[in-house]
Amino acid sequence: MALIVLAADKGAPGVTTAATALAAVWPRPVLLAECDPAGGDLAYRLPAADGGVLNTGKGLLSLGATARRGLEPAQLHQHTQKIVGGLDVLVGLTHGEQAAGLTWMWGPLGRALAAVPNADVIADCGRLGAHPQLDDLIAEAEQVVLLTRATLDHVAHLRERLQITKAHGVAVIADPRNYRGSIDDVRRIVGPAVQYVHGLAHDPKGAELLRGQWGGRLDRSLLIRTARDLAQRLVTQR
Repeated sequence: MALIVLAADKGAPGVTTAATALAAVWPRPVLLAECDPAGGDLAYRLPAADGGVLNTGKGLLSLGATARRGLEPAQLHQHTQKIVGGLDVLVGLTHGEQAAGLTWMWGPLGRALAAVPNADVIADCGRLGAHPQLDDLIAEAEQVVLLTRATLDHVAHLRERLQITKAHGVAVIADPRNYRGSIDDVRRIVGPAVQYVHGLAHDPKGAELLRGQWGGRLDRSLLIRTARDLAQRLVTQR
């Protein structure tokens, strides 16, 4: 259906948390894919659906070992796992050195993710710049959203990144005490470089709840409430 890429420039502020929160509230069937060549965190952050640990060997690593002769969307689900809450995930690499042998994979992976039938895909691409081959995956995305904090250094890096990366929108990881003001400040600075600037609450307590048993407390958190607003914006933006 659609591939939505989340990424950031310097520091990758909260990309994995944002991607997980969005996938948790996505209004349609969705696959969360860890596509950060520097290595993923989901296997260490989130328990499997049965309460155990995710298998770090089943995901991008196992997919890369079997897909050298071609990669079709139907192959992806052979390498996915379910986490607590029932969300399907494609676990990423465990460290950056593994990406050295998979430089060929990012373009075919992007095409496969963009063609997954009956589900959208939210791809956590981490920090941009260190692995240029990731551009081949990003080129397949229907929506590219760059995350930033509303600080001078982060927004400065964002402006530089927007000059060289095709992005449709920006999500500001904003302090709830100045939520609207932070988003408006970033919107004024980036101007017409993107189609929209939206927000996601900086909510450490909500992020911790996201790592545990999902339930009512998490659903009422600022993180999930603002993630739901952002998810609706991304769905209607298509």
